Amino acid sequence: MAEAHIQTEQTPAQTPLLDPEQTQEEVEKDTQLDQALQRLETVLCFLGFHQSSLLSILFSWFIFLLVGVSIPVVALQISRCSDCERYQINKFELHILVSEACLAAVSLLCVSHNLRKYGIRKFLFVDRYHGHMSRFRKEYIRKIEDFFCLLVLWMLPCFLLKTAREVIRAIYVRHESWWQSVAIFLALVVSWTYLTTIFLSACLLFSLVCNLQIIHFEDYGMLLERNHDVSVFIEEHIRLRHHLSKISHRFRIYLLLAFLVVTASQFVTLLQTTGYHGISFINGGDFAVSSIVQVVGIVLCLHAAAKISHRAQGIASVASRWHALLTCSSTDASQLRVSNSMGNLEASNQVGSISINYSESDLESVDYLPFSTNSQLASYMSTYHKRQAFVLYLQSNPGGVTIFGWTVDRALINTIFFIELSLVLFVLGKTIVFTTK
Repeated sequence: MAEAHIQTEQTPAQTPLLDPEQTQEEVEKDTQLDQALQRLETVLCFLGFHQSSLLSILFSWFIFLLVGVSIPVVALQISRCSDCERYQINKFELHILVSEACLAAVSLLCVSHNLRKYGIRKFLFVDRYHGHMSRFRKEYIRKIEDFFCLLVLWMLPCFLLKTAREVIRAIYVRHESWWQSVAIFLALVVSWTYLTTIFLSACLLFSLVCNLQIIHFEDYGMLLERNHDVSVFIEEHIRLRHHLSKISHRFRIYLLLAFLVVTASQFVTLLQTTGYHGISFINGGDFAVSSIVQVVGIVLCLHAAAKISHRAQGIASVASRWHALLTCSSTDASQLRVSNSMGNLEASNQVGSISINYSESDLESVDYLPFSTNSQLASYMSTYHKRQAFVLYLQSNPGGVTIFGWTVDRALINTIFFIELSLVLFVLGKTIVFTTK
């Protein structure tokens, strides 16, 4: 009874004093975020990203090998014909299947490893125990909903284009029976949809992680208007940079492998389409669909990484402007105090003055240097130096998403563009030759 009485007395002291209506509202928002995360986790689990046990790992990769590799290979072998060999339809489709399967395998391997290691909340940095979730619930939910919208937005037109191409192929490439054509059509469309959804989901998941961190960087810029404690700014910036380093560490292998696979695939695609003169929508339609999907995925990743890198680097300019405004607004008051002290210098005693010996070349009128004993001016100078040190810290630590030390920003994107342009010109120089008589 005594222990129960002591526990009942301590409970009100440990419970925060909150308005019941506000508590109910916070609980509802937390429930909505949990539901959004649950929907996201369900979709990722359906695609095979959720590999928490040995059984789920084996099942996920079995489905991948069955739906993404075995079924389309068997369908392409069954659909062989004389016209297919003549127009190299199966050869082109096999190369496209290899690139799509490699991209999906890289996406499935990297994302599933991170989800298995960290879980969905820590993976997205919306862990409630970090204490930074309550202010951003609405933005978190909106970004997660944007993930589904973008996935449907990019999958739907590509799916329609792929379906139209397979319908034309089924009409052009005749088989022994109609059900065989339907089976091959369904096998190729389902396999392509599975592989493409895995790749685009991984790209959009990386974009989601970056967009969630952009919310914090936007809030960090507004923090300069609400607070003047430099230590708070530095502590918050260190936390944001720590999250960016984690994102870079978790996704650097995926970004590098995806970029290499896409570059190799586009290189082979361009080499085949320019080296063979009988390209049509029947044998080259898959090249267009595959290229669109791959370019869209890489653009989504680069756009998200460059966006958060520029936001992180832009914090230094925001802090510099904040430091300049505070300095200019405080200088007038400090100059007013200094002029008043100089005006009353002769009437006061000379305790606050220090005798200085100058050489003959110095001005004789400057005999004393006033030594300020104003505590407000000393406090102002201390705050000024703190702000100056904070601005120098931000300029020396810009932050951003990096791939083995290379910051993903406009400079890196320009470098990637010129490398790709050089490869394109190299292939065109090898395959397209203009002869003069």
